Amino acid sequence: MKRHPLRNIIKLHIKEHSSIYLFVSILFMMGIIFGAIVVNSMSISQKQDLFLYLSRFFGQVSQGEFASANEMFLQSYFHQLKYIGLMWILGISIIGLPVILVLLFLKGIVVGFTVGFLVNQLGWNGFVLSVVAVLPQNIIIIPAFVIIGTVAISFSLRLIGQLFVKRTNLPFKQLFAKYVGLAFVICCVVGFASAFEAYSSPMLMKQVIGTIIK
Repeated sequence: MKRHPLRNIIKLHIKEHSSIYLFVSILFMMGIIFGAIVVNSMSISQKQDLFLYLSRFFGQVSQGEFASANEMFLQSYFHQLKYIGLMWILGISIIGLPVILVLLFLKGIVVGFTVGFLVNQLGWNGFVLSVVAVLPQNIIIIPAFVIIGTVAISFSLRLIGQLFVKRTNLPFKQLFAKYVGLAFVICCVVGFASAFEAYSSPMLMKQVIGTIIK
């Protein structure tokens, strides 16, 4: 019988942090729902102004007038890295725990608002556009943020426990090494999502927007 050490490590990790994963996932989903609700609470003039800007963007995409793929990749990747890096730093700052939760909630709001607005304004076409423009990279990005958020919260809680309980047997160096290693892996994974967003999504968006404009 073959052993799968990586699979066992992942299972053990999820088991040890299952309650935090559940909490973070629910928090993220609440952010998505809240973002969709915000769309419905917008005034008609606000929706019209935003849709006018979106229509201009659609026109540019349909004509191929958007930034180069390399530029889009760098912008997307560094944006995600800054978000991940901020949560990572907050995880070792002890007092940053509440801010990590806020950042995760805000990330959910952005996703929910984007999809909600497209569907609200374009109906079925907006849903299709969301599938090709928002969903693919977020299939990778959302789990990545949930993982880094969970690990950052867990690390922060361990530091708080060390500070107040004074446990001398806590393997801090080993935990910190794992914390750094996981952050590096997440950064690499997010790179794939940013690459898809930059090199594949514009072509898919152009095809879908072409049918919408027609």
